[in-house]
Parts: sequence; C-alpha cells; structure tokens
Amino acid sequence: MKKVTAYRFFNKFSFALCFVLLATTLQIQAQEIITIQAAIEKTLNNNLQIKQSEFSESLSGETLSQSKNLLYPNVDGNGSYGINFGRSIDPTTNQFIQQKFSSFNGNINANLDLFKGFQKINQIKQNKLLLMADQKNTEKVKNDLTLQVITSYLQILYNKDFLTAANQQLAVAKDQLSQQQQLLDVGNKTLADLSQAKSQVATAELNVTNAANALTISYLTLAQLMDIPSSTQYDIQAPVIASFNKPSAKYNPEQVYQEALNIFPDIKLASVRAEAAKRGIQVAKGNYYPSFGFAGGLGTSYSSRQSGFGSTGFFNQFTDNFNQFVGLSLQIPIFSGFAARSTVRRAKISYLQSQTEEQLQKNNLNKVIYQAVADLRAAESRFEATTNTFLAQKDAFYVIDQRYQVGLVNSLDQSTAQTNLNKAEIDMIQAKYDLLFRAKVIDYYLGKQIVF
Repeated sequence: MKKVTAYRFFNKFSFALCFVLLATTLQIQAQEIITIQAAIEKTLNNNLQIKQSEFSESLSGETLSQSKNLLYPNVDGNGSYGINFGRSIDPTTNQFIQQKFSSFNGNINANLDLFKGFQKINQIKQNKLLLMADQKNTEKVKNDLTLQVITSYLQILYNKDFLTAANQQLAVAKDQLSQQQQLLDVGNKTLADLSQAKSQVATAELNVTNAANALTISYLTLAQLMDIPSSTQYDIQAPVIASFNKPSAKYNPEQVYQEALNIFPDIKLASVRAEAAKRGIQVAKGNYYPSFGFAGGLGTSYSSRQSGFGSTGFFNQFTDNFNQFVGLSLQIPIFSGFAARSTVRRAKISYLQSQTEEQLQKNNLNKVIYQAVADLRAAESRFEATTNTFLAQKDAFYVIDQRYQVGLVNSLDQSTAQTNLNKAEIDMIQAKYDLLFRAKVIDYYLGKQIVF
C-alpha cells in the first residue's frame, strides 16, 4: 500500500514539475489562448511583409493612373518680365536701340500626342498587368505566411509534448538514482553504478533544458509571424483529439497539381508577370514608329517702349498683342545608335526570363504537391503504427501494474512501464497532429480555408 501511495505522490510530483518548468520557461501568468484561426488572422492583420506588399500594390495603382493621364494634353503656361539696358532689340521694330525699357511676355501652350507607336496604350495595358501581379504577390505572401503559421503552430505542439516526455524521463532517472543509492547503502551496488545513475540524471536534465529552450523558441517564432511583441505571454489551443476524425489520405497528386495550377497564387503571379513582360515588348517596339502630335498656344506681350510711340497702356497692349497658334509635328526615327533595337531585345529577354520563372514555379509546385501527398500517406501509416504501439503499451502497463499491486515487481519497473505508456500516447498524439496538419497542407494547395 505504501508503494502505491509513494508512486501516486511521485506521479503527481512529476506532472507538477513539468508544469512549473513550463511556466518558468514561458513566464506564463494570465495568458491569452490563441487558436490556429486566431494565429492566422493576427498574422494576416499585423505582419509587415503583407503591409510592404500592399504598399507596392498601391504604388503600381498610382503608376497605372499616371499612365492613363498621359493620354491627356500637356498644358503649361509661362511668363517673363525684364528691364533692358544699353543696346537691345526694340520689341516693336525688331531694330537695335540703346534705351532703357521694360517688357513682359506671357504664353500658354498645349501639346497632344496623336500617335506614338501605340506606346501609351501598351504601357497602360502593361501597368494593368503589373498591378495585377502585385495583387497576386500580396495573395502569395498571405498564403506563404499562412503555411508558416500552421507549421510553427504544429512545432509548438510537438515541443510541448517533447518537454512532457523529457520531464517524465527525468523523473524515472531520479527514481533510478534513488534506488541505486539505497542499494549502495546496503552494499548491493558499487560507486560505479551510482555514477552511471547520476550521469543518466544529468543527461535527462540536459534533455529537459533543451526541450524547454526549443519550446520557447517555437513560441517566439510564432509571435514574430503574428508580429506581436516577443514578450507577449500566450499559449496555443491544440486541436480536439477526442473528436478527431481521421482525414482521407487518398489523394491523386497529379489531380491536386492540376487543380492547384488554376488557383495557387505563386503560379498566377508568375503567369501575370510573364504577360506583363510580353506586353513590354510591344511598348519597346513603339520606338520604331514615327510620332505625330498636335500643338497650340496663346500669347501676348507688353513693352514700355511702345508708350513712347503713343501706344496704349499695359492692359490694352495685352489685347492688341494677343496671338494664337496651332501646329502639327512629325518625328521620324532614323538612327539613334541602335537604342530602339537594344530596348526591344532587352524586353524579349525579360519575357523569356519570366517564362522560365513561370515554368520553374510550376515545376516547384509539382514537386511540393507530390511530396505533400507522400507525406500525408506516411503520416497516415505512422498514425496507424503509433496507435497500435499505444494499445500494446497500454496492455503491457496493465499487466505490470497488476503485478506491482501484489508486490511481484518493484516501483521502478512500474514507473518505467508508465513512462513507456506515456511516451507511446505522446507519439500517437503527435502522429494525429501530423496527419491532421498534412491533410490541411493539401487543402492549402487546393485553395481551401484552413479550419480545425
């Protein structure tokens, strides 16, 4: 009976030690519990990578608006006022004089490109595609961060279980050390045996420290993804294992790949960028064509010199000297050091680069989807194996515990069996997590919402 009481006390102490170490490591007080959906939402709302991508989107939108505005005429006005001394030209007779006088000239000019090799139209079309590319890039950033959050969330769950297992192993090692010390005291063990037991305790303590550090780092990683202060105290909510529904692993990787091609942001981004680069060739070819434009303007002038000949005053001169002009301009490119040809060639190379990038993205997507399906199938097999192991350890513990109750085995054997059972259960829980998350990765590539 004393053995049972001692074991229960030891078991309670083990779990209490686990909790204290975890609380000390993470400085957990009144902490927020964050679900996977909340973690994703916080990341999408706070992460600076998304904000940067959205700023790029806004800049592309402004560039598109400006390219559209270039279809309107350019209108500018200018004026000048001056005082002439010494030898100068008479504004009324255009002859040289040597007399002081003041003058003012004002003009308003307008220019409109009627034809410029369709450059402006093609530039607008290219800028629309570039804006679309930036929008797809924002989607890509969000998608990538979502997957990173899922991975980091899973890592925390793993590390919490690792810390629990490490504490259990430490408790067993300490129990073994205590037993070795008692046997040494009665002369049944040597100092070498005691030293070995102490070494096992030290190793177990190091494993606990490493597990606690890994858990702390995984919490920091998720906090940084959510872009919340690293000092934020929070915990995560594990998926409800009791209501676990085993997901299907019967996916055809080629079918998943074909569906993902139509919806995955990485592919859409690469495709739109290739389209924009192709339109850039048409923009560059516009330099081969003549440009045809229209110009018009209004002007007037005043000169104090005219007053000497009995002319009217300032305002009347503005009316009398008012003039207008209209004109057409034609510019034909003949030779510019092969600049136009070089621009076109660079645009074609950029297009080939973007096509290659698009194919690389498709190849990469194909690779990761086939890997994801293989990982899902492996996770399913691991879940089945760990479940069988857990059931076997459960039966083994029941037998040893029954023998312990009647004194046929010692507390160390019973404690070791309990540890093996706990480890088998943790392995099974981890396999459940892994299977669940691997299935969600497939949903991610199919564009489905990640919900647990």
